[in-house]
Amino acid sequence: MVTAIVGANWGDEGKGKMTDMLAENSDIVIRFQGGANAGHTIVNKYGKFALHTLPSGVFSDNTVNIIGNGVALDIEKLLKEYNSVIADGVPAPKLLVSDRAQMVMPYHVLFDEYEEERLKGASFGSTKSGIAPFYSDKYAKIGFQVSELFDDKDDLCKKIERVIAQKNVLLEHLYHKPLLTVEGVYETLMKYKSLIEPYVCDVSAYLSQALKEGKNILLEGQLGTLKDTDHGIYPMVTSSSTLAAYGAIGAGIPPYEIKRIVVVCKAYSSAVGAGEFTSEILDEKVADELRKRGGDGGEYGATTGRPRRMGWFDCVASKYGCRLQGATDVAFSVLDVLGYLDEIPVCVGYDIDGEITTDFPTTAKLKKAKPVYEVLPGWKCDIRGIKNYDELPENCRKYIEFIEKQIGFPITMISNGPSRSDIIYRG
Repeated sequence: MVTAIVGANWGDEGKGKMTDMLAENSDIVIRFQGGANAGHTIVNKYGKFALHTLPSGVFSDNTVNIIGNGVALDIEKLLKEYNSVIADGVPAPKLLVSDRAQMVMPYHVLFDEYEEERLKGASFGSTKSGIAPFYSDKYAKIGFQVSELFDDKDDLCKKIERVIAQKNVLLEHLYHKPLLTVEGVYETLMKYKSLIEPYVCDVSAYLSQALKEGKNILLEGQLGTLKDTDHGIYPMVTSSSTLAAYGAIGAGIPPYEIKRIVVVCKAYSSAVGAGEFTSEILDEKVADELRKRGGDGGEYGATTGRPRRMGWFDCVASKYGCRLQGATDVAFSVLDVLGYLDEIPVCVGYDIDGEITTDFPTTAKLKKAKPVYEVLPGWKCDIRGIKNYDELPENCRKYIEFIEKQIGFPITMISNGPSRSDIIYRG
């Protein structure tokens, strides 16, 4: 069976822990999109980890971990992470990389930096990981697939020459930076070949056989619905599709094989970087208190280290996020964090020019949206260690059930702590 695990909101929902947990019963875990521009934080028996490219199944001994063709593959970062987890005591993970994955080149990272520098105050808040330039090249058909590392040298150099002719016009006349050379790019590609060759695989064929054998496959997404290129808060989005539907494309399997879609929602809201965020807490003292208590060690970006913007749970955004993902299950994360609050506001609607809506609007309308809150009583105690739903405090259960009714999708898993075992299953 194929399960997809994805985020409902702006990313940072706690997908890493949930993937780590679901990987225990998965034969294969696949990263199907995105690159090293976001991270998944995981706490388990080996320690605390922030993964940026590796699939979150690397901590399960019997799991094969795959980088799908939809991923922006930064080879050096991938293998640095791979060696880092081994150095921290994790048994060497089983790793495969799609021969159709395309590579993030050093010049993609530079172009990302140069463009942010050029835009200055109007920048997109990029993590400067080369993601937007990478995907631009992929769809302009001037990227490099892993399979091309094994091409004839003359053919590869001819392609490099065509690609850098275009790049060098921008470097010289727009950014006023040093130019690329055929020799330099070829040397980089050959370095990447030597690093990645042991892991390269025809992933689509591998997965086809795995499906015939009845293997359990987990598709791992990056970021969340509201960062999707088409359906998110454009233009403050990522450069790939964050939706479960893209998992079929980014892994190389038929779409009908995806039977279960686990959508992760945080019990409050958070976001890194720029973009519309209707339920954002504007009182910095209140926001900072939630930020310090949040997650495991605070709400700071796993990739950038930037403090996350904090907000109350947004039912409008989450209902939309779950609908676009096609949620069969909602996993409700970091609920334990809210135990210090007397009252908890929940955003149940948006006021746009005096009209109340519960439908998530396009960005132009979103800019005008003001949150409509309903305030629920807190439960004022620590809920870590509880394993059964009925043992949660009454106000805690009411909070969960109120949100479930508002979003219209079943909350079947509740995370009440950072470790893999801190989970409550709900029918």
